[in-house]
Amino acid sequence: MNELAQVLLLTTMAGLAIPIGALVAMVEKISPEWLETELRHSVIAFGGGVLVSAVALVLVPEGIKELSLPWIILAFALGGLVFWGLETLLDRSKSSMAQLVAMLSDFVPEAVALGAAFATGEGAGMLLAVLIGLQNLPEGFNAYRELDSSSELRGWKLIACLAACVPLGPLAGWIGYEHLSSFPRLVDFIMLFAASGILYLTFQDLAPQAKTENQRAPAIGAVLGFLLGLIGNVLLEG
Repeated sequence: MNELAQVLLLTTMAGLAIPIGALVAMVEKISPEWLETELRHSVIAFGGGVLVSAVALVLVPEGIKELSLPWIILAFALGGLVFWGLETLLDRSKSSMAQLVAMLSDFVPEAVALGAAFATGEGAGMLLAVLIGLQNLPEGFNAYRELDSSSELRGWKLIACLAACVPLGPLAGWIGYEHLSSFPRLVDFIMLFAASGILYLTFQDLAPQAKTENQRAPAIGAVLGFLLGLIGNVLLEG
């Protein structure tokens, strides 16, 4: 199997984790109280752990390889601010698609980075594919629950809607493999941008104890705190 076929297969499998996670959410009617108190919180915590591991183990270490410190700061700061702005707009519009948009906004750039990693011979591609799939499971679960309670779609129609997002993975992977592998600094910028956005979403949506009602500043504070540590790491290694 050639590399492009591997990229398409891995990104498709990672994307399929979205409707699989949604299917798990459909078991709510079997035991709603248990699901609310145990499974829901366990899935959310698991998703947060995977997201942070993707940031710490893959996206940041790979993203800082080709970039100078000013570009690292710009990419990371811009990612947090863009995701903050996106979520603020969705919140003000009262959109029922907030969780879905948040899920795709980290899935797509990660798939782009995966494709580029394979094209440039980086060993992080396979690990990134596993982490994308693992994070898409709880995100698909949460997206189903949010849309089921706030949109007109129900049951299998909602599953089909989430399944329609799967092709975005191989499409993004193909773009990364065919068109962005010649621009390693751009790929690194995308990785850091996505890492910052993931970190923001983790603290904003998955760690409610870190924020107060209707306030987003603490989540931005988490991004800035991570950025400060990242700057220190770059300076020490330089």
